[in-house]
Amino acid sequence: MSTTPSDPLVALGSLPGVPDAVDSVRKAVDRVYGHRVMRRRSTEVTAEAALRGARGSAALSGADWNLEEVRRRTDFRGEDEARTVGAALRLTAEAGQLLSIWRQSPLRVLARLHLVAAGGAAPDDAVGRPRFAGEPVEEPLIEAALPDANEVAGRLEGLSRLILAGSAAPALVTASIVHGELLALRPFGSHNGLVARTAERIVLIGSGLDPKSICPAEVGHAEQGRAAYVAAFEGYLSGKPEGMSAWIAHCGRAVELGVRESTAVCEALQRGAA
Repeated sequence: MSTTPSDPLVALGSLPGVPDAVDSVRKAVDRVYGHRVMRRRSTEVTAEAALRGARGSAALSGADWNLEEVRRRTDFRGEDEARTVGAALRLTAEAGQLLSIWRQSPLRVLARLHLVAAGGAAPDDAVGRPRFAGEPVEEPLIEAALPDANEVAGRLEGLSRLILAGSAAPALVTASIVHGELLALRPFGSHNGLVARTAERIVLIGSGLDPKSICPAEVGHAEQGRAAYVAAFEGYLSGKPEGMSAWIAHCGRAVELGVRESTAVCEALQRGAA
């Protein structure tokens, strides 16, 4: 992608600590893509990464189920936690289908992600569109002040323009900013955390860093814990260089932990244990 005349993402990529995080992530991703299992069983690794990523994202949204329960369960209706896990699974399944649309219309993709996450659980007129003034937001974990509807609309347009303009910034930087901005805005009445983490996944896939979607950052976000996730996000909200750098580094560590998870899957497949 070409660099825009004043590319804020490139500037973020040069913050102290960020180049090291970018380099560490790239080396980790290259290692797992070089695993011998990836030459012949990458589809299985991708499927397992999607399952584990969905479990991790749901855990951050308050549904911390063990992996085998997520794998076993077929009905995700009923209680709130089951609906959350079901939404996360639907989103990871949808992410890879939206890459071409993301490059043309990120806002359409975000609307689609909310529609998929809601799965008919919200009133029809509230699904797949940014919230109107005065509409409530139900979002576990994130308690920061909500921007008003006008600010949300403006910042979503700005985010869309930034994505469409392209950037020479590393994929980790772009994915982290998309993730953080959507958490900050919480543009929908529900499922914003799930949507934000899926958007991060889409950027990592579409950028070419993780084209087979085998490095589930959601696993790493969950493994670092909800408190660390919130603390890093508060750094993003601060807008200060050190806070932004800490958020990007946190997201980088999440990708590395996702790589570790998929490496373990590769090793299990190689042993014939999975």
